[in-house]
Amino acid sequence: MIHDENPFVEAADQRDPVRRFRGRLAAPVTVVTSGSDDHPAGLTVSSLNVVEGTPGIAQLVVGSTTDLWDVAEQTGAFVIHVLEEGDRHLAEVFAGLRPSPGGPFAGLDLTQSRHGPVIERLADRAYCRFLDRYEVGYSGILTGEIESVEASGLIDPLVYFRGSYRSLGRQGP
Repeated sequence: MIHDENPFVEAADQRDPVRRFRGRLAAPVTVVTSGSDDHPAGLTVSSLNVVEGTPGIAQLVVGSTTDLWDVAEQTGAFVIHVLEEGDRHLAEVFAGLRPSPGGPFAGLDLTQSRHGPVIERLADRAYCRFLDRYEVGYSGILTGEIESVEASGLIDPLVYFRGSYRSLGRQGP
């Protein structure tokens, strides 16, 4: 018999209340890349904060055991790519939820920048210089100075809400 519910999910009254609260905050879905052609690293990141100012600052919640955590510090830079509604597959690949023979970068049109690999089809990007990282909670905070930004006419970003990817709908500005 096929079940509608996930048998591995804890009962609602046993779940971490902070995690449940965080799940009720709609979050942008990004792929953050760093590294070189020989050693690229990339990760889907939905927990991030962009602080306006001179300079602008990006803070990302990243697992301290991920390749991105180490590579961003080693290279001193990273690129934040904003995903669109049609990029769910890419989000799942870089999150490690979907297999990708040859690795997550296989088959993508890439350009190497001084900040790391640039995924060409993702037009909204922030190029960041690594500032700091520190472990907190079950993850870590990776902080970078936003050195430049490329923004398109994005109107339907991919968001993460209550455990799944969603669309905001195609509403114009």
